[in-house]
Amino acid sequence: MEPVATTFFFYLLAGLAVLGGVLVITRRNPVHSALALILTLLALAGLYLMLYAPFVAGVQIILYAGGIMVLFLFVIMLVSIEKAGREEQFNKIWLVGLLAAVALGGLLVAVYVKGRSLFAGPLIPMPEQSNTQEIGQMLYGNYLFAFEIASLLLLVAIIGAVVMAKKRI
Repeated sequence: MEPVATTFFFYLLAGLAVLGGVLVITRRNPVHSALALILTLLALAGLYLMLYAPFVAGVQIILYAGGIMVLFLFVIMLVSIEKAGREEQFNKIWLVGLLAAVALGGLLVAVYVKGRSLFAGPLIPMPEQSNTQEIGQMLYGNYLFAFEIASLLLLVAIIGAVVMAKKRI
């Protein structure tokens, strides 16, 4: 099956994701970093749509770009930005971060150079019709107990955040 979008759209979305990631770590204002993270998450959702994974793209938009980013902004507003701005920006292990970045860059170049020889055989076509239905049946069938436990943990975390925020106000 042919891809949904052309190579142009892939490179556009990948470039937006990388640009958003760079903006996340280079902005001094945490709210601007959170907005750049939303850009990155939306670009990744577009890439998921290009891979015929509409459920994962929807989860990416609703759960991460929506819910998690609201929590991030909530935490940013609770933390004193003036106090955090006066603290030292860089710690003493920047050399380790630089070495890790160089190693990851080398890995990226190696994968780019080797190309398709890294993969053993032809790609297996994915079923597109029943992707979301099968995930729903497994989630609410086989893994219902784990799903309910996760929702309970999220509920406890929300209640704890509200209680902590109320004590500070």
